Amino acid sequence: MASFLENIEPFRGTGERNKDGQTLEEFLAGYQPYRYETPSCTTDAVVFSYRGMEEQIRDVNALEVLLVKRSNHPSIGFWALPGGFINLREDLEETARRELQEETGVSGLCMEQIAVYGAMDRDPRTRVITTAYMALVNREEISVEAGDDAADAAWCKIRLSCVEEQRNGDTSLQVYRLQLFNEEKQIDTTAVVEKNCRGELVREVSYRVREPGKIAVDHSAILVQALLKLQGRMEGRISAGR
Repeated sequence: MASFLENIEPFRGTGERNKDGQTLEEFLAGYQPYRYETPSCTTDAVVFSYRGMEEQIRDVNALEVLLVKRSNHPSIGFWALPGGFINLREDLEETARRELQEETGVSGLCMEQIAVYGAMDRDPRTRVITTAYMALVNREEISVEAGDDAADAAWCKIRLSCVEEQRNGDTSLQVYRLQLFNEEKQIDTTAVVEKNCRGELVREVSYRVREPGKIAVDHSAILVQALLKLQGRMEGRISAGR
């Protein structure tokens, strides 16, 4: 097949031939990208909102999160983070922005990549790896409208609490209860997510859903991870007197 990219000069290396005597052009012409099974890739966006001044935020429970209602399988009827499959010729951040705009009408946000979720059993359709992004916006500055494959979109209030904590040497377990609710949309659901850590200078951290409630797939785990990351920054800002 032809090269995936038009400009291959940055990949020429020293310009020598490989062990089969091929130039870069010859190698790419014969390369079979689907010789091995390949996973699908998606992005998901955790969009938090606040009211008033950003500098006044002191608690993640004062935030709301933007969710969309699944209109198709899998997890039909459940609430999910806005997201979807990448196009082959777009960067991950472009996918995150496009899917957010298509499903909620929200665009132009500052988005930060926060995690990758790739458990083998996270999607029944095929092997799907998702890259999660996070954003923080002033609720009064944006409007939301469900679109694409989203049946509905809603801002949900958040209640996050740690209900269990264990520590043994350099390993720890924390269990969080995540409550999401919106009276107008009749949303009231609770998920339970565990955070496992091992190590000190090098840390192995994972988030796993114990009880999903009515939140799709592993999105409650992604949401808890984003909340804890944001909470840590809030606490750091308060300690610094900002």
